[in-house]
Amino acid sequence: MIDLQVALNGDSDHPAMPRTADEIALDAAACVAAGATLLHLHAFDDDGAESLAAGPVGRMLRAVRRACPGVRLNVTTFAAIVPDARERLALIEQWIELPDLVSANQGEKGIDDVTALLESRGVGVEACLLSMSDAARFVRAGGFDRYERLVIEPTDENPDDALAVADEMEAMAAAAGVALPQLHHGVGPATWHVSRRAVRRGHSIRTGLEDTSVHEDGSRAASNADLTASAVALIHDEGGTLSDRTA
Repeated sequence: MIDLQVALNGDSDHPAMPRTADEIALDAAACVAAGATLLHLHAFDDDGAESLAAGPVGRMLRAVRRACPGVRLNVTTFAAIVPDARERLALIEQWIELPDLVSANQGEKGIDDVTALLESRGVGVEACLLSMSDAARFVRAGGFDRYERLVIEPTDENPDDALAVADEMEAMAAAAGVALPQLHHGVGPATWHVSRRAVRRGHSIRTGLEDTSVHEDGSRAASNADLTASAVALIHDEGGTLSDRTA
């Protein structure tokens, strides 16, 4: 069974990208109706800037949970939002409304503290590998059972380069005995190539305006729901079976 995670927002200038809690909730519901089984979310403050503060994160989670009952919600902990590791940890410590999951980029300073904090509060953690150095760090650190899922996300926009890195990262994880479920995604034009490879190997995938604004044929996507529908079609085309979003 394959999960389809949709990354609704973040580092994107697409006009359909949602920012306010109500916009995110409405968009999330449309994506779930189109086939999304997981949602990856970034919160924005009243000035429209990305935020890890408890207020914006809590408002967003409450709104999306009302719109999408039973769907698991993943919130970013991306260091680029709050570059100071101590400040980031302090903000996350103040979260009252907790997500089901967070993404933990393994190459970031202070990410082990973020992982330990959220794990202690019952939040699942995805270990995210964006590069071979991230993969090497992850393998050296061990303790794989701390994580719910391994996310392989090569950042190369060139499809051939992205596929090569995905191959290398997956092979490194396998050699280390990592048995975690995997979710794969790419960036820009490479995202669909990475997704096809992943589905063929039985892995879950991600799409959304945070990752790409185009379909596999290069045409511009109208919305997150539009990208979701294309990803569902890709899964079916490759013989995959979409998981039950409420399972």
